[in-house]
Parts: sequence; structure tokens; C-alpha cells
Amino acid sequence: MNESDRGPAEGETTDAAPGASSFRPPTIRDVAARAGVSKSLVSRVLRGEANVSPARREMVTQAMKELDYRTNTIARGLSESRSGTVGVMLNDLRNPWFVELLEGMTTTLDAVGIAPVLADSHLDQRVGRDTVETLLSQRIDGLVVVGTTDAGPAIERAAALVPVVLAGTHEPSLPNVDIAADDDIAGARLATRHLLDLGHRRIAYLQGPGVVGALRRDGFIEAMTEAGCGDLASVQFAGMTEESGYVAAGRVLDAEPRPTAILAFNDVTCVGALSAADDRGLRVPDDLSLVGYDDTYLARIRHLSLTSVNNGNFAVGAQAAKFLLQRLERPSQSRRIHLHAPTLSVRRSTAAPGGGKA
Repeated sequence: MNESDRGPAEGETTDAAPGASSFRPPTIRDVAARAGVSKSLVSRVLRGEANVSPARREMVTQAMKELDYRTNTIARGLSESRSGTVGVMLNDLRNPWFVELLEGMTTTLDAVGIAPVLADSHLDQRVGRDTVETLLSQRIDGLVVVGTTDAGPAIERAAALVPVVLAGTHEPSLPNVDIAADDDIAGARLATRHLLDLGHRRIAYLQGPGVVGALRRDGFIEAMTEAGCGDLASVQFAGMTEESGYVAAGRVLDAEPRPTAILAFNDVTCVGALSAADDRGLRVPDDLSLVGYDDTYLARIRHLSLTSVNNGNFAVGAQAAKFLLQRLERPSQSRRIHLHAPTLSVRRSTAAPGGGKA
């Protein structure tokens, strides 16, 4: 069959019929020509496949923007009984970590014409609304659960109806639910080793909720034990808010002997710890070193300048979206787990005990 005899590819609009307006929406072929690539490569980018180089993906994305190309989600929805939307359930939109992860997710989804429908489970809980049921009622094609949540049973029920992917969390653990997350054990080990290398020995960890909080605790304890400082390690549950971080850090700092460094569950709780130290007249990092987690914009604020574990927020979000797109095509495939390798962003909140330089 000749190229001209083939019907439009997935998401492609057809030329105007004879006698119709001369305006013709751009097609995949137009995008391929503008980007200087093949139509099949454009299709792979639209499906979110991983086997496309970043440079070529950027060429295709730029060509789509220049041509104002939009996939025909209405036609695709009719042909595949899909709505062209996916639900995204977040624990608490006030945490900047969610925003940065969402950027990676929505960028990937937008490239294939899929729109995210966001829901804040923290807010829904306050008004007595079931977040998962609310999203399912919108006829979503799939669901991404972002961050730790206590809605495990509802998520399990949803997984029997639509593809589900977890982003930045490991629970609930289900055989057909993919996971895109940070390597939390490695990240906590990285942060703890940094403090140990600076000379700290009495170090506290402010633990967050769920499996993620426990994994980071395990990495912290492992690093402390390997350094022969296991008996000097302390753990205090802190939740994941600034207020809970403030309260937990206060308990740690009022204890004797006081630790010389604190690893917090996330940047938000680390800000709470910073306030607790300030209220006690402790200078950071002269009297107390602080390490956050997530490396959000909070850590990068010059006045705060928090050393923090960079867990690849954007990359984790993009991977979660790719998993969901692939599972939409192959719902019965085995569960996949992707753990992003973390790095450490060292700033002014850490120094050797007594105020020495890093």
C-alpha cells in the first residue's frame, strides 16, 4: 500500500474535504517534516515511549508548538472509549514537592493530548469527600497517586477499574500498579554520610509517614551503623508539615545530649526544624546542621539555603506518566518499579560541628 493510501495515524487529523475551507489542521506528517524526523518517531513521542533521545524529543515538541499541533483527543476517545483525561490524586498541594513532580508529569501527558484532573486528598478529607470516587466519576482513563496516602483500599478498588500508577510512594503495594519513586534508602544514606564526613556523630532523623518515611529511616540507620555511630542515632516522628517538623525538632533539641545535626523527612519539616533552632538561640550551621529532602524551591531560597537531597521530582513525574501511558496500551503487564538515583545539593545549612566549613 502506498503512503498516500494509508489512513491517518493515531491522533492525526485528516485533510479538509473538497470544497471545504482551505484551512487544514497540522498533521503528524507536518510535525515530522518541520522537525526533520520520521512520522514513526513523532508517534513514539506522542505515546510517551522511552526509546527516544531527549534531543529528538525536544525537536518534535518544538515543531508541535510552532505548528500549534493538537492530537485529536475527541476522535481518539470515541474510537477507543477513552475520555482523554487521567486523575491525579495528591496528598497536599501546599507541599512544593508536588508542584515540581506535577511539572514532569503534565509535560509528558500534554505531549499526547491527555489532560490531568487534579484532586487534593487533604482538602477532600476535610470536607468529607472520597477523592478516588470523585475522580472515577469523571470517567478518567487512569489514575496517578502522588505521595503517601491512607486511601489504600480505595486505590485498590480503582486499580480493578482503570490503570493506576504510584508516584513518589510505594503504597499500596499491588501486583498491577507501577511505581515511580526516589531511591529513598540511598538518598538518606547520602545525606547521613555527608553529615558524618563533616564530623557529626550525634545525628537525629525526623521521620515522615508511611513506607517512604520508613525507608529513609532505614538508610539513615544503616549509614550511622556502618560509621560505628548507631548508638548515637535518634529518630523522632515528625509527620510532613512545617508545624510537625517544628514540634519534633523541639523535642530533639531539648533532649540531652543535644544532636549536632538533623536530617529532616522533607524540606517543609526542615523549615520547621530551622524555626525550632532559632527559637532556642541555636545558629545554623554553627550550632546545628540541617539537611532537608526533596530539594524544592524552599531549599533554594537564599535566606534558607538548605542542604537537601535532590530526588528528581521532575524525572519521577515524567516516569510516572510514561508508565501510565504504557499501561493504558497494555493493562495486564506485570508491575514495574523505577527508582530514581538521588543526588545531594550542598548549601549553607551544613558545616562541621562548631561551625567549621564544609
